[in-house]
Amino acid sequence: MSSQLRYAEVYEQSIHQPELFWGQAAEEIQWTKRWDRVLDDSNKPFYRWFAGGELNTCFNALDYQVASGRGEQAAIIYDSPVTGTVRKISYREMLDQVAKFAGVLTAQGVRKGDTVIIYMPMIPEAVMAMLACARIGAVHSVVFGGFAPNELAIRINDAKPRLIVTASCGIEGKKTIPYKPLLDEAVKLADHKPEKCIIYQRPQVTAELTPGRDLAWDAVMADAKAVPCVPVAATDPLYILYTSGTTGRPKGVMRDNGGHAVALKWSMKHIYDIKPGEVYWAASDVGWVVGHSYIVYAPLLTGCTTVLYEGKPVGTPDPGAFWRVISEHGVSVLFTAPTAFRAIKKEDPQGTYLKKYDIRSLRYLFLAGERLDPDTYHWASDMLKIPVVDHWWQTETGWAIAANCMGVEPFPIKAGSPTKPAPGYNVKITDFRGEELPNGQEGYVVIRLPLPPGCMPTLWKDDERFLEYVNKIPDCYVTGDGGYYDEDGYIFIMGRIDDVINVAGHRLSTGAMEEIVSKHKDVAECAVLGVQDTLKGEVPLGFVVLKAGSDRDPAEIEQELVRMVRDEIGAVACFKQCVVVKALPKTRSGKILRSTMRKIANGEDFDVPSTIEDASVLGSITDAAQKIGYGKK
Repeated sequence: MSSQLRYAEVYEQSIHQPELFWGQAAEEIQWTKRWDRVLDDSNKPFYRWFAGGELNTCFNALDYQVASGRGEQAAIIYDSPVTGTVRKISYREMLDQVAKFAGVLTAQGVRKGDTVIIYMPMIPEAVMAMLACARIGAVHSVVFGGFAPNELAIRINDAKPRLIVTASCGIEGKKTIPYKPLLDEAVKLADHKPEKCIIYQRPQVTAELTPGRDLAWDAVMADAKAVPCVPVAATDPLYILYTSGTTGRPKGVMRDNGGHAVALKWSMKHIYDIKPGEVYWAASDVGWVVGHSYIVYAPLLTGCTTVLYEGKPVGTPDPGAFWRVISEHGVSVLFTAPTAFRAIKKEDPQGTYLKKYDIRSLRYLFLAGERLDPDTYHWASDMLKIPVVDHWWQTETGWAIAANCMGVEPFPIKAGSPTKPAPGYNVKITDFRGEELPNGQEGYVVIRLPLPPGCMPTLWKDDERFLEYVNKIPDCYVTGDGGYYDEDGYIFIMGRIDDVINVAGHRLSTGAMEEIVSKHKDVAECAVLGVQDTLKGEVPLGFVVLKAGSDRDPAEIEQELVRMVRDEIGAVACFKQCVVVKALPKTRSGKILRSTMRKIANGEDFDVPSTIEDASVLGSITDAAQKIGYGKK
């Protein structure tokens, strides 16, 4: 009972006295000017935290840590099995490099409020570029290095960067991917043209520089002068991170400086139970929200050592890769996606590789990014003999909406549940009108406004689109997920209620994929669905109706469609299967019955909808799904 009382006290204060709660949390951050108001609610639903306050996020992450005596402690352990490199970079070295690269940006005309796109692999220079932007008040937008030129061009047009920072290549397993041709094609496609591009040359590939536009990282750093931190308003933007919308146009999630720093530092102590000086590893990519929050900012704001891992859970070189990193670097807390553990379990179900390493330093395994299936939870828990903590959050929130807060007082774990709402999040289950539903009944998962610090205050230069999140149900942020509370108040998240799917922790729009597929000259109409996958959680599956008179081999068209999606979105989409069908099931009004098709593909029972135009079409969908290994056999 004591743990429930403790959690209840903390949670209740965060919901009913948010200004007191977050005002106390903000004392952990260094401010150049204290805030006038903890919560500014004068322009609902655009709530702002710590209005009137000024700070610098880079100062809190580096300068303050050095001044506090952490100069010689490792800030980053760069571990790259794909290049055979392990490199430890101290807080003092990071500060030196970041201050100099901030000088490079300043010399190129980048000023407070300007945007910079960072299109880089998992190397220390990516982190340095992010922090250098924060140092001078520039707004960074990191684009995952696996995205194709078309996706990068869309982001260039929206962010309008003054400058782009990239590397000569990325490395995916055994494949080297030159980035410069992708960047050049993206700039060619984009209407907005960056003034300069800075290229970090990796030894694996030397990029040819474009005269007048491109600068070599090493050359500009050689002459760089370190610059100090520029104070910014707590409500000024720190970064933009694009996430898939339900249309092809991505949404620029904007994060502010003040609330972000306060929430992330609070979360490290109270959710992850990690202390300054300990080694924290988020096995993700800097291109995703987990990388922003828990590879870069939260660990450094806390004074931890963060692991930057350029590799995979399996294949670089084997299923023991994670255990080696934990053992070698003394990792205390690991945070990754369930996909990673499904991959390890698939390759090494008996845990043979685990036995080769001493991982006694590891206290917790945190998993997020997609639903943690009970089978994977039990396997990881049995193997590691430590708490395996599921938690749930989104790109839009930047940190956990629901979690078992190990630094408050933990609850017994229930497989399939991320436990309870994290302090600050007033999570409710409602029907479509916003009426609260009783425990045990599934509905919309919503969060009563205001969202806590660290969540997006709006979308980048798109307040109107932000309102789509908060106008569907009055005074609520609609998460887009469905779920329920059980009789003990544990929350269960059951999946998306729109057409954004979760592929290995990456949110991708099936609508965007449909737009690409529909461009094919032989395609009349299509539907792309997220279907269950034992490894990645969900993968996209396409159903296509060909135009009348098309006499080409359907198998050939299917392969072309897969290539088209890969070329425009990138391999990250995992769009590998597409099947030609005679017709798509529709309502009489012409709406495609995606949810029924999804149930067929997943082998689930379903009722024939009363609104269906032609029920016989469902049989052909079943046959097509079975042909490629889906549905009931």
